[in-house]
Amino acid sequence: MVLDLIRATRGKILINEIPVAKSEDWKAHTGAYIDESFTIGYLTPDEYFNFIGELREMNENDVSAFLDSFKEFFNDEIVGKKKFIRDLSKGNQKKVGVVGALMGKPELVVLDEPFANLDPSSQFKLRQIIKEFAAEHGKTFMISSHNLDNITDVCERIVILEKGKVVKDVQTTESTLSDLEEFFTGVKADTAFLNEL
Repeated sequence: MVLDLIRATRGKILINEIPVAKSEDWKAHTGAYIDESFTIGYLTPDEYFNFIGELREMNENDVSAFLDSFKEFFNDEIVGKKKFIRDLSKGNQKKVGVVGALMGKPELVVLDEPFANLDPSSQFKLRQIIKEFAAEHGKTFMISSHNLDNITDVCERIVILEKGKVVKDVQTTESTLSDLEEFFTGVKADTAFLNEL
């Protein structure tokens, strides 16, 4: 609903006071990556980034400078490889989509399962990228994920939905991960044992 992919049956969604169901002006303030359909599979990553850059009013130098900051995250597997996005691994497709969503420094970035299909090293790097963008650029991230470790590390607030209803809404603290594990499993973590490890 936030991205106007599904219409609300009641209420309304506003981004920067713009009703998403009545105007497309909110798109200038919003970046998103939900799945592979948010990229253009028959383009190479370079072509895709230049296309998104043009939409975000970035010139070639802007795009190049922006992408330079993701060299470590891309691990020399994405830019300059002349490979179509659809032919990349699922993890590399995810990297292209997530970085594309950050282009133009949107105020709101919506990501669905951004850590899925990424190796542990890339998950760690993505956590750093999200925290850096949120802190340095003052961006808001709305992340949907089943990965508690990553979410408790990058999110200040966690909302758990069950069948469309909010069942838990917490500010993140040092104990949030163990609190959530207990919420989902019904088993309290033995913190004394964990502290010994």
